[in-house]
Amino acid sequence: MIGEIQISGRKIGRENPVYFVADIAANHDGDLQRAKDLIYLAAESGADAAKFQNFRAETIVSDTGFKKLGAKVSHQSKWEKSVFEVYSEAALPLDWTPVLKETCDKAGIHYFTAPYDLTLLEPLSNFVCAWKVGSGDITWIDLIQRIASFGKPVLLATGAADWDDVERAVEAVKSRTREFVLMQCNTNYTGERSNFKYLNLRVLKRFKERYPEIVTGLSDHTPGHTAVLGAVTLGARVIEKHFTDDVGRDGPDHAFSMTPSSWKGMVEATEDLMSALGDSDKRIMPNESETAVVQRRAIYASQDIPAGQRITSEMLAFLRPCPKDSFSPFEETKVIGKATARPVSKGEHLSPGDLI
Repeated sequence: MIGEIQISGRKIGRENPVYFVADIAANHDGDLQRAKDLIYLAAESGADAAKFQNFRAETIVSDTGFKKLGAKVSHQSKWEKSVFEVYSEAALPLDWTPVLKETCDKAGIHYFTAPYDLTLLEPLSNFVCAWKVGSGDITWIDLIQRIASFGKPVLLATGAADWDDVERAVEAVKSRTREFVLMQCNTNYTGERSNFKYLNLRVLKRFKERYPEIVTGLSDHTPGHTAVLGAVTLGARVIEKHFTDDVGRDGPDHAFSMTPSSWKGMVEATEDLMSALGDSDKRIMPNESETAVVQRRAIYASQDIPAGQRITSEMLAFLRPCPKDSFSPFEETKVIGKATARPVSKGEHLSPGDLI
C-alpha cells in the first residue's frame, strides 16, 4: 500500500499506530547485561523496537582530525575524554548481536541497528529486521545503497541536512528499495529547551508533499515528548528517542535520553492524540448526542397560542433544550405564518405535527 511499510509483519503508515524505537545506543555502558536489561525496560515501557549502534572507533572518527579542531564543540564540549576515547568505550561488540536479538525476541520487540562500518553490514544482516542510517552518514551514498540492498526497511535520518542532501540520499535508498522511512531530525544533542525552535517539524509536511508515497518519522533529541506529539499530528508514524534508566549516569547519550516513566508517558499521550485526531468528517459524535439536545436551542411558544392561530415572530422564543421533534432556530421560516393544529401552551416547543 502507498504510504505504508512493514517491519517483521508490523504495518507502519498513516492509518496505523505509531511505531516507537528506543535507541539504546551507547547507554549499555559497555555491559551486556545492562544492554539486555534496557531492552526489557524498553519493551515494558511501550517501545516497539530496541535500536543499537554498531561502529568501531577507528572507522568512524579520526583521532587526529578531532584533535586538530582545537576544541570540543556542541554536546562533546562536556566530554572529559577525547572523542576517540569516548567512541572506543561506547563501541558495541559485534559478538553481542545474537544475544541482543534473542533478548528482543523474548521481550517481544524488534531488534535493529545503525551500522557505521561497511564491514559490519553482512554479519549484522542476519539479525536485523530493519536498518537505521544516522544523520551523520546522509552524504555517504555508498553506505546508504549497500544498506538498502539487503531488502529490509531503512530508517533514514536527516539531521544537519539541506534539501540537496535529502534528495540525494532518498534517491540512493529508492534505487534499492521502496521500504523506507524519511525522518526529520535535529542533531543537537545538548538537550536544551532552546533546541525546540530549531526542530522545524513542518518539514514533515514538505516531505509528504515531495514524496507522497513514503512513511515519515521523527528522530528526536529534545526534552520530553512535546515534539513527538507535534510530529504525529503532522503525519509522522515512526518515533525514535534515546532510552536509558538513569539520565544522570556517565556516558555520551544518557543526559538527553528518556527513562521508562517518561517513555510510558510519551506512548500514552501519543495514543490519546491518535484517538483524538480522528478523520476529516465533521459530524455530531456519539458522545455528543445528548449534549446536542441539552445545549442547542429550539423554537418555543413565548405565550399561549390557541388552535388555528397564525404564528408571528412575537409568539416565539429560542430556548434550550432542543428535542428531536422540535424546530431549530434556523427553521423559523417553517413556523411563522403557519396555523396551529392544537392549542400550544407558553413554554412548549413546537413540532411539525403542531402546524397546519
